[in-house]
Amino acid sequence: MGSRWAELIVDAIDPPRLARWWAEVLDYRLLYDDTDIVGIGHDEGSQPSIVFVRVPETKMGKNRLHLDLSPDDDAAELERLVNMGARRVDVGQPGEAAWTVLADPEGNEFCVLRAPLT
Repeated sequence: MGSRWAELIVDAIDPPRLARWWAEVLDYRLLYDDTDIVGIGHDEGSQPSIVFVRVPETKMGKNRLHLDLSPDDDAAELERLVNMGARRVDVGQPGEAAWTVLADPEGNEFCVLRAPLT
């Protein structure tokens, strides 16, 4: 029997702030918050969830793991995310890439995939 993905753990300087930011991005809700560890997800007990854990050091270097978001309207989603505090970053992606690389408020990279043509 294989494993099931239960949680993604994200180190954070300010877990409550980053968790709330990602909850808004993903339309998740806050599952628990004890200041040093904050969980978000669709519903209590649903998987996967994302857990933000307080660490003392800031992020260093490029992520080794990141989320890819697949919106219905990538242009509108990019605008929304940038308005929420995301910023565009260059991690060496090709100019014609079918994705845009952004960073969250603590610098964690993630991608917004180009919406499929209909």
